[in-house]
Amino acid sequence: MEVENFFGCYLLCSLNEKFKNRTYIGFTVDPNRRIKQHNKGLKAGGAWKTNDKGPWNMVLIVHGFPTDVSALRFEWAWQHPFKSRRLRHVSKKQPRENSLKFCFRVMSEMLKVGPWNRLPLTVQWLDDNYRQEFDISRRPPLHIPVCTGPIQPRKLKSSTEDSDNNADISLKFCYLCDKIVTKDDKHFICFNRECAEIFHVLCLGHHFLSKDPEGGKFLIPVDGFCPKCSTPCLWGDVVRYTTGCYRESKCTSS
Repeated sequence: MEVENFFGCYLLCSLNEKFKNRTYIGFTVDPNRRIKQHNKGLKAGGAWKTNDKGPWNMVLIVHGFPTDVSALRFEWAWQHPFKSRRLRHVSKKQPRENSLKFCFRVMSEMLKVGPWNRLPLTVQWLDDNYRQEFDISRRPPLHIPVCTGPIQPRKLKSSTEDSDNNADISLKFCYLCDKIVTKDDKHFICFNRECAEIFHVLCLGHHFLSKDPEGGKFLIPVDGFCPKCSTPCLWGDVVRYTTGCYRESKCTSS
């Protein structure tokens, strides 16, 4: 999987027999670089809580946050579930529940409450050997896929590098606002090939919210229909289409 504009919260598990079942939750913009830092120690930029307790394995990551701030807030709540006012319903760690299962249970509960249940997130298992299954009562919303496989962040292309890819949208007009969609505009093209209408992402987001009975309560839509052909679309798919290219992973809807 290759992702642009990456902001993720990850879960580490220690491979050290002395610290068996020890876990760590963190935030990163580059998971591959971050795991190397943890395993090399404090001098390489690792965290003091993971220092000398490795080697560590990054087994799970939640990504798709719109900003680093939203990801950092998720990280804090995941680390401190009993201090977060949104997670007061989460029960304490059970006697026979190891740290991995507890962290996964907390994360499962987080994806069921706002604001996280409306974000275009992806739950990604980086090591299938650690994969946990969601309880029926804790399955994430349908717009949050569960994937398995490696992940590779990449920087956004410059407007010059991307000009060839966007050449086909020059002098095209947004179906909703009727203004030109330039090569630098965040845009979305309907997945229905017979429609293939083009929209500014912000215009489409406002349209989805206007058609949502509860849209006035939120800043981010969950889903909607193409204004032209009525093809259903998840907002998460719009974001993924606009900001990233997803490959080499197996995603399933929960």
